[in-house]
Amino acid sequence: MAGSFHLSVVTPEREVLSLEARFVAFPAYDGEMGILAQRAPLLAKLGSGLLRVDEAGGGKRRLFIAGGFVQMVDDKLTILTQEALEPEKVTAELAKSALG
Repeated sequence: MAGSFHLSVVTPEREVLSLEARFVAFPAYDGEMGILAQRAPLLAKLGSGLLRVDEAGGGKRRLFIAGGFVQMVDDKLTILTQEALEPEKVTAELAKSALG
């Protein structure tokens, strides 16, 4: 689909997401970054926070991610992270440990 790119979110246990996206915002180690299709290659260290995804089909996804790395090459965005949870599954204890 024009104006979209492939997104994969992977934890040590499994692939959490694999879909076509129009926009993705993620918490980099030094601030939030946004990605659109046709972006130049990128390699960045992740922080902890909210991953926001606008799907190519019009839907929206949100995940809490905790550290890792992100790579954009040839319209493929890969996010390797320790945790990827639905926001409603995030507890106060988990948030404190991710920030501490």
